[in-house]
Amino acid sequence: MSELAERLRRELDRYSYGGKLPSSRALVERFRVSPVTVSRALAQLAAEGLVVTRPGAGAFRAGPRAAPAPAGDTSWQEVALSADGAELVPRTVDASGVTVSLAAPPPGVLEFNGGYPHPCLQPERAMAAALARAGRRPGAWGRPPLEGLPELREWFARGIGGAVTAAEVLIAAGGQSALATALRALAPPGAPVLVESPTYPGMLALARAAGLRPVPVPVDPDGVRTDLLADAFRATGARVLVCQPLFQNPTGAVLAPGRRAEVLGIARAAGAFVVEDDFVRRLVHSDSGPLPRPLAADDPDGVVVHVGSLTKATSPSLRVSALAARGPVLERLRAIQVVDSFFVPRPLQEAALELVGSPAWPRHLRTLSAELKARRDTMTAELARRLPELVLPHVPSGGYHLWLRLPDGAARAVGAGPEAEAALTAAALRAGVAVAPGRPYFSAEPPAGHVRLSFAAVASTGEITEGVRRLRAACDEVFRPGRH
Repeated sequence: MSELAERLRRELDRYSYGGKLPSSRALVERFRVSPVTVSRALAQLAAEGLVVTRPGAGAFRAGPRAAPAPAGDTSWQEVALSADGAELVPRTVDASGVTVSLAAPPPGVLEFNGGYPHPCLQPERAMAAALARAGRRPGAWGRPPLEGLPELREWFARGIGGAVTAAEVLIAAGGQSALATALRALAPPGAPVLVESPTYPGMLALARAAGLRPVPVPVDPDGVRTDLLADAFRATGARVLVCQPLFQNPTGAVLAPGRRAEVLGIARAAGAFVVEDDFVRRLVHSDSGPLPRPLAADDPDGVVVHVGSLTKATSPSLRVSALAARGPVLERLRAIQVVDSFFVPRPLQEAALELVGSPAWPRHLRTLSAELKARRDTMTAELARRLPELVLPHVPSGGYHLWLRLPDGAARAVGAGPEAEAALTAAALRAGVAVAPGRPYFSAEPPAGHVRLSFAAVASTGEITEGVRRLRAACDEVFRPGRH
């Protein structure tokens, strides 16, 4: 599509301002592309202000652009945005750990750092059909209830289980938005918040942007270390713990059965909330066996604020999630969400309902589960064969990534953990594969160098094999420079 847009862009000088471009049919025949490609190329040029499209009439060259306004002086903002001296924690916003998994890699670079499944793993046809059906529903373009559509709230409540009801569920615009609402509702600026270590960089960014102080509690293959959790609550006075009990990001750990009740009991004794980020429940691998139910299902006392989302299993653009809580905190969550965003657009909620209620939904989940297992197995096998020095402490049974520790000699070769990660990340990019460094996943000093590798963002298992081969070359460049 971008190639066609560039070709059309170069030809615009052939037409006078207001002159009509060839019809879409003529462009399809001339360039031997699909009508969708032509439509997207013209839309791109229209977004750039180069053409004007008129339904039923065609596309026309836009008039000359107005001269750009003189640049203003924005230097005053440096003072206005600086942290106030009275703030305990500066509310700076560092999105670098998030953009690593959101930004598209350069052409030809394999995406081992992606945070979402590749389009070939997304139910695109089912989503398109669901969106079309949703758009025809009576009232689909009207204002939805502020808490979300009742049927969608009921669907999320059934998925959580236990005694959770639709009345205790709010529909939110994706998991990131729901986490932001939860953190603002539960802790004032300057307060500590306990986080798993390592943990999702986007959550750390949210906490710091809200002026909170992330305090790490280590994670092992059985989830958050409960033997350290009570001490952390006592030492800090924190009233919030954020955790991912299922397929934790980045380690892939599942909270062990014996620790589930401990987490809830420790938090309850501390008078604290547990924000349960249940972000990849639907990205289970086909060999995982029965899943533990959400912590919220075993919580009668309102300790847990549950966040669940459809996004990871569908598309980055299907930003529909749920916040579930009981007790007075539910009204605070609702008020913050209403003030921030009013409501999630009704067509998106209607489309989500159409999707999860269709026969295509369970078929998609089965296909996704099998494909994720195949990709995980391919990546673990290739790493064992080509990169045995990278330590894989845990092979997950769900999610979309692996968490690897750099070789023990890495620090001696190129410096401390962060330096080794930076060197490897840069070398990998030069070799044609993008990886995520481990440093952004820690709220304090990391114990060693790490990288996170996604096996879901590439197009096939063949690309996984090729990506590991490229990563081998990058490791040789960084850790074994004498071989070159």
